[in-house]
Amino acid sequence: MRRLLPLMAIILMLQGCAGAVMLGAVGGVMMVNDERSFQTQLDDTNADFQISSELAKLEDVKNQANITGVIMNGNTLMIGQAPNSMLRDKAIRAVQKLKLGGKIHNQIRIGNPTSFTTRSNDTWITTKVKGRMLNTDDLDVTRIKVITENGEVFLLGVVARDQVELAVDVARNTTGVRKVVTVFESPGS
Repeated sequence: MRRLLPLMAIILMLQGCAGAVMLGAVGGVMMVNDERSFQTQLDDTNADFQISSELAKLEDVKNQANITGVIMNGNTLMIGQAPNSMLRDKAIRAVQKLKLGGKIHNQIRIGNPTSFTTRSNDTWITTKVKGRMLNTDDLDVTRIKVITENGEVFLLGVVARDQVELAVDVARNTTGVRKVVTVFESPGS
C-alpha cells in the first residue's frame, strides 16, 4: 500500500499534465484557425482584462449588477443585468472611456442580477451548444465564441455567412436556449 500511494499520486499528476498539453494544443489550433490576426487576438485579450478591471472599480456596479464585457475583433459585447438604467449606462460609459475602438453592443438587461443557479445553468447551456457545434458537419467551431447569459446565447466570431446560419440553427435548437443573439463579422470586413 505504501508503494501504491506514490504511484497513484504520480499518475494523477501526469493526467493533469496531459490535460494541460491538450488544452494548450486546442488553444493553439484555435489561434491558428482564427480569422483575426495574432495581434488582434492579443489586443482583444488585453481589452477583456481592461474592461474587467474598469468594471471592478465601479463599486455600485460591482455590488448591485452583473455586467461583463467580451471583446471580439475589437468590438465589445456588454452583457448581464443591472437593476436600473443608471448603472447600465455607467458601465457602458466606463467602457467607452477605454477607447478600445470598434463598436459596443449593449445587451445589458434591466433587472435583478441572475442567481448562482441561473449562472450554472448558463454554463451548462454553453457547454451543450459547443458540444452540438462540434458534432455538426461543416461548422468550424474554432472561429465561434459562445456565451450564455440568462438563457440567451450570444454567438461571436469572424465567420462566413454559411457558418452563421449553421451556428444559429444549432444554438436555437438546443434545450434551454431562450434566444440567440449574433455578433458575427464576415472575414475581411
